[in-house]
Amino acid sequence: MITYVVQQGDSLYTIAQRFGVTVEALMKANHLTSPALNVGQRLSIPVSGPVTYVVKAHDSIYSIAKMFNTTVEAIMRLNQHASMNLSIGQRLRIPIYTEVIVRTETANIRSYASAQAPVLAQMDRTARIPVTGIIGDWIQVRLYNGRLGWVNRANVTIVPHDGKRPVQEIFGFYTEEEGPTLPSSYDVFAAQTANLSNVGMFHFRINRQNPMEIEKFPATFTDEYMRDVVSFGHRHNIKMLPTVHNLLYERGNQNANKEVIHGMLDTQENRTAFISSIVKLIQSYDFDGVNIDFEDVRYEDREKLSAFYRELGAAMRARGYYFSVDVPSRESDEPTNPFSAPFNYSVLGEVVDELVLMLYNEHGWPGSGPGPVVSIGWMKTVVDYALTKMPGYKITAAVSVFGFDFNLTTKRNTYATYQMAMDLAKKYNKEIIFDEKTQTPMFAYTDESGNEHEVWFENAASIKAKMELANQLGIRGIALWRLGMEDPAIWTMMRDNFVIRKSVM
Repeated sequence: MITYVVQQGDSLYTIAQRFGVTVEALMKANHLTSPALNVGQRLSIPVSGPVTYVVKAHDSIYSIAKMFNTTVEAIMRLNQHASMNLSIGQRLRIPIYTEVIVRTETANIRSYASAQAPVLAQMDRTARIPVTGIIGDWIQVRLYNGRLGWVNRANVTIVPHDGKRPVQEIFGFYTEEEGPTLPSSYDVFAAQTANLSNVGMFHFRINRQNPMEIEKFPATFTDEYMRDVVSFGHRHNIKMLPTVHNLLYERGNQNANKEVIHGMLDTQENRTAFISSIVKLIQSYDFDGVNIDFEDVRYEDREKLSAFYRELGAAMRARGYYFSVDVPSRESDEPTNPFSAPFNYSVLGEVVDELVLMLYNEHGWPGSGPGPVVSIGWMKTVVDYALTKMPGYKITAAVSVFGFDFNLTTKRNTYATYQMAMDLAKKYNKEIIFDEKTQTPMFAYTDESGNEHEVWFENAASIKAKMELANQLGIRGIALWRLGMEDPAIWTMMRDNFVIRKSVM
């Protein structure tokens, strides 16, 4: 996805001409009902692949850079141009995203372009930071919290990208260990900072005894631990968010989840008190905003749920915090699925910075037949619907990195991480088949008791297919539930086939 910021004098027509698309395509991609634009407005540009520009009379590298919201140096580096001179008819590759990579042990990000300016943040070696401008030896960059700062070019390497590799964001969910087969997310988080844009810490939920408050989940982590993780993410320019949820009070009992959130939503006073608890949580650990993951909501609470999202969105905007919401998948306006029916995508599209579509579980819920947790067709159906409610730059498609072992005889299913699936395939000497229709790996086996099984899971190839679809649909990227359960090869796949952009909002 290409994101463009509207400049003075822009119109939908001139922007469409510039990028080689139609006005109608621009309006559809951005859910616009009027051609009117505002300076500073963000637009999704529905193009895939490199952007090129043919030089015209009176063009300069400076005017072309201004036209495309990029920098002179990025254009010159991308085109290996040693001179400012241009020729009419010359074809230039246009940077759609430029970043710097920290090459020193640490790099100070300052409030203005001077070594005497106050330090806004400090970045560690290999941190990747989006570029917004260059003045002499100083490069303007955008930080994890949305603030602009300046870094000296002696500390960084400038890397422009022309779209040959799709540019996407990756949201990673982080949890603690859930037993010997489900490890903590920390090791993957620490090793893959270059491939993570946002991280949601799944460590907080509504307090069952007092639903206006937030409790730790699990209760065993220390404040020092959480602050250290957040600080580490910030030093690698990752937007760090608490994921606040209403889950797992009684495993298998969804009514408990519904009752807790019902109590919080019940009155405006309750909602206001809970929003105050969210603000205190953000401030306590230096988070950059919040990621809300509410599930199992009563249908009759749907209007109060929408009111809560509006109220929380206003509170986040007033304080400059980022607002992200996870929602169950919907295919249409019809309330056919009780799990997703309470969630109004139109309301959410108005108030959030990011809507995370939880595409899991297409298959794998209790009583479902065998099949992929997220097929490529299911992803397209849900995202297409969401795109009728909001622009693509607000949408992230959340996919599982786990799978399920379906026991066809007992009609039960169990979690299967990538490694668990590999161990089962090896144990029963089964070849893994990549199902082309769903773009998902699977295999079948018979256990020692004679029970027939099918195992559907995710690997680097299936995640690559979903990232490619995200690019085709013009959304911001994908989210991974959860870090530590994945095929390790997905990280190499991302590096070789995509550019992972740090969150730019």
